[in-house]
Amino acid sequence: MSRGLFGTDGIRARFGDEPLTESTVRRLGAALGAELVSRGNLAGCADDGHGPLVLLGGDTRASSPALVRWMTAGLAAAGARAIDLGVVPTAAVAWAVPRRGAQAGVVASASHNPASDNGLKFIDGAGFKWTTTAETQLESRLAGTPASTESTASAASTESTSVTGSTLANASPDIETGARYLRWLIGEAGGRHSLDGLRIALDAANGAAAAFAGELFLALGAEVELLYSAPDGTNINQDCGSTHPRALAARMASGAFDVGFAFDGDADRALLLDEHGCLHDGDAMLYLWARDLHQRGELAVPKIVATSMSNLGLESALAAIGVEVVRCDVGDRSVVAALRSAGLRLGGEQSGHLVDLHCSTTGDGLLTAVRIATIAGRAVRAGSSVTRTLAEFRRFPQVLLNVPVARKPELGGMPAVAAAARAVEGRLGESGRLVLRYSGTEPLARIMIEGPDESSIAALAEELAQVLRREIGGES
Repeated sequence: MSRGLFGTDGIRARFGDEPLTESTVRRLGAALGAELVSRGNLAGCADDGHGPLVLLGGDTRASSPALVRWMTAGLAAAGARAIDLGVVPTAAVAWAVPRRGAQAGVVASASHNPASDNGLKFIDGAGFKWTTTAETQLESRLAGTPASTESTASAASTESTSVTGSTLANASPDIETGARYLRWLIGEAGGRHSLDGLRIALDAANGAAAAFAGELFLALGAEVELLYSAPDGTNINQDCGSTHPRALAARMASGAFDVGFAFDGDADRALLLDEHGCLHDGDAMLYLWARDLHQRGELAVPKIVATSMSNLGLESALAAIGVEVVRCDVGDRSVVAALRSAGLRLGGEQSGHLVDLHCSTTGDGLLTAVRIATIAGRAVRAGSSVTRTLAEFRRFPQVLLNVPVARKPELGGMPAVAAAARAVEGRLGESGRLVLRYSGTEPLARIMIEGPDESSIAALAEELAQVLRREIGGES
C-alpha cells in the first residue's frame, strides 16, 4: 500500500475500489487489532484472554455491513473483539466507545457522498477522531500486514459466528447501545416534553438519522414531520439531506413549521432552516449556540473556535456581545484539536459540524439540532422566531475562486504572490479578509475573500488569481 490512505476524515473511496476491497479492509482490521494489542502490551495490561474491544457501526449504504464484517474478521484474526452496533450515527459510536470501555471505534460511512462511495472513520478510546499521527502508525502497520491474513481472518470469522464466547462479541447488531444514545440525547435536550408544541420538519437524508431523528423529537414533545427516512441502501443523500436541502426548504415554505433541520448520511452534521424555509449554515448555528451559552453564563471563556472558511459576519456578530472567534484549519478534527488546546467549549464549521466539548467529542448533527431547537422553542414561546433570533447575524459577501496550478510551492515564498496578497489585504483593511491556500486533494489554489461589497472583492480575487496563473498556473 502506498502512503496517503487517510484523507481529512478517515478513508473514503468508491466501494469495491482500493482501499475499500475485501482483502484490504480485512488486512486493515488485522492491522488495527495488532496495533491495539501492541498498545495494551506496552501499557502492561494483563492478558485476560479477551483482547481489546472495538465498536463498529455504519450508515445505511448497502455496502456498510460488508465493511463491518470484513473489519470484524480482520480484528478477530489479530486477537481483538468487535461489537457491531448496526446502523447508527457516527457520533453514537464516538459516544459509546468510552462508555463501553472500548479501545477504539470504526464507522463505515462516506458521510454526504453518494451511495456508491463508502469509507471508514476511526475513533480512539476517548471518543475522539484519530490523530494524523495515529493514522500514519496504522498505515505503516498495514504495509507490513501480509495478504495471508485474509484466509486466517475468514476462518476466524466463520468460527466466531457459531461459537459462543469467541473473539467476536456477537453475531447480530447490538441495538441497545443506539437506544441508550437516544435516551442520552433526550436528557441533553432537557428531558421529555421540553419542546412541547414546537413544529419541526426533519430531512434524515435516508441515512443514519432515519431511525433516530423522528423518535428523538417526538419524545421531546415536538410536532414532527420526517422526510427522506426510508433508506433502501441506494438512496442515501440522493436529492435530499444537508447537501440537497431544497425539498425540505420547499416543504417549510408552507409556513407550517417553526424550524427545520437537514442531516447528512451519517448524521454528524446538520443545517438549519428557519420558519420560512431559508437555509442557515454552521456559522449561523454557531452564533445562536454561542450567544445562548454566553447569555446563560455557561461560556466560561468568552471564545469559540471556527475554521478559516467561516464567514467574517460570525466574528462581527459575536464581537458585538463580547465573544471572540479563534480560527483554525478546515476540518472538524482541527476544530476539536483547537478546542482542546485552548481549553474552550464550542466550535464548528460552516458545513454544520458543531462540537460542544462539555458533552461530545465529535460533530453530532442530532445533538446540534436539539440544542438549536431548544433555542428556537424559547423564541417561539416568547412570540419571536428563528429569523428574529438571527437578526444580528449578517453574513459578509464572500467570493471563492479556484485556480488550477501546476505545482505547489510555498505561497509566501513566491515574491509576486506574496506582494499581491499583501496588496489585497491592505485594500480590504479591517472590513474584509483573505484566505489563500492550496487544496489538500486537488491541484488547485483556493482564494477566499470577504468584504462589504461583492463586486469589489470579486475584482480583488481575480487580480490575485491572475498573479497565481502567471507564477504557477496549470491546466484547467
